[in-house]
Amino acid sequence: MTDQLAAGRPVVLRGGTVLPMDEQRSVLPDTDVLVVGDRIAEIGPGLAAPDGALEIDATGGIVMPGMIDTHRHMWQTAMRGYGADWTLTQYFVWYYLEHGKKFRPEDIYAGNLLSAIESIDAGVTTTVDWSHGLQTAQHADAAVDALEAVPGRFVLAYGNIQAGPWEWSASPEFRDFVERRMKRTDMLGFQMAFDVTGDPEFPEKAAFEVARELDVPVTTHAGVWGATNDDGIRLMHEHGFMTPRNIYVHAATLGDDSYQRIAATGGAVSVATESEQSCGQGYPPTWALRNHDIRVSISMDTSVWMSGDLFSAMRSTLGADRSREHLEAHAIGETVTNCHLRADQVVEWATRGGADALGMGDLVGTLEHGKKADVVLIKNDRSPAMFPLINPYGHVAMQAQRSDVHTVIVDGVVVKHEHELVGIDLPAARRTVEATVEYLQRELGEEAWRQGMHPEVPETKMLDNPYQYTEFRSSDTHRSRDAAETAG
Repeated sequence: MTDQLAAGRPVVLRGGTVLPMDEQRSVLPDTDVLVVGDRIAEIGPGLAAPDGALEIDATGGIVMPGMIDTHRHMWQTAMRGYGADWTLTQYFVWYYLEHGKKFRPEDIYAGNLLSAIESIDAGVTTTVDWSHGLQTAQHADAAVDALEAVPGRFVLAYGNIQAGPWEWSASPEFRDFVERRMKRTDMLGFQMAFDVTGDPEFPEKAAFEVARELDVPVTTHAGVWGATNDDGIRLMHEHGFMTPRNIYVHAATLGDDSYQRIAATGGAVSVATESEQSCGQGYPPTWALRNHDIRVSISMDTSVWMSGDLFSAMRSTLGADRSREHLEAHAIGETVTNCHLRADQVVEWATRGGADALGMGDLVGTLEHGKKADVVLIKNDRSPAMFPLINPYGHVAMQAQRSDVHTVIVDGVVVKHEHELVGIDLPAARRTVEATVEYLQRELGEEAWRQGMHPEVPETKMLDNPYQYTEFRSSDTHRSRDAAETAG
């Protein structure tokens, strides 16, 4: 198969239902997509293919742009499912306070490698590696090594939860890493990833200044209950660091004023609905983002909890938005007669919306002549859930799953075909990940490893601050503890 799918060979997907993700959210039945080199050469019915082109039968399937995940902690993927029952507090305790420090560069590599493979397998052709486990430059090198070992499109969002962003961003090691590894090609982009606690001294200002100097976008967890709030947004705005390139992750517990600031400065929000529903960052905010006309993209956060595909993310996003709409209507004795969030909108958020948020809209996110050829074919002749194909957008958002991803093309190269990854040594990746799991089990010990999956009460009881590099405490999120201590 590898010889047949050799890079550089033209590819034509024949007779599929094409969702180009244009502004009209068109549906093009019985349409071909021709890929020549790394570009989409033509879209239309009955296309003439160049000699030697690989022809893929897309009849009965859906051809769409590759999906884009704007926020994934890829380094944690070797811990897949470990924290399925965690709250956000338990996540903070395990990774930020206790055991995240134990991850070696090779463990960052293992998680990133598995996550990168998982992305392309699920039709996610561009993934942001929200890499906040980079304790040293060696950890960062390992992260990039893994991303470069997989034929997907990635963005490294550099972060370090064990040090203040004003510290690591000013270090010579960080500057050297940026110079050596971050050339910002089409296949590997770069962001800086750090959070703003709301400390009125605004120590994060120094990191924003570094980002501005390096011309690097900033991605930040904003509106996360117990960690970041409206004060952080206000400080960013007052100091002139809110720009259209910013991505605000979650944005689930912000007030109207913060949403207005994001809208006014043109920023985008990365919604990770499965995570927000399960972990406690706040109610998934798409209802508020729609009201303020804020740009939206979709992400899955981390496989330590959730699945690594965007089908489930789209489905849960629709469900959360509609659930809130119904509950608000019922509370005042009314009913919802038309859902305001529709399937075609969440498919757009998972493709075009992600490209727009990352500033890559001129390259990917839609299927059109001259764009980079990041293309996904959803087709599964063995599945009774893949027919009849009546509402293609609804089918993608509500019916399809990762096992239905038939073919994935990234930058014109077929990386998955007939449900099989191409040129990926999955057994080697398994061995790499198993070595990390075995190491962590040894480091923690059998009892701590077992208890870590279901911790009844975190050892710290209640977090004063998940960011251990600062003494700042917010009265908004710690009033209950302060009151208890005073009463005691």
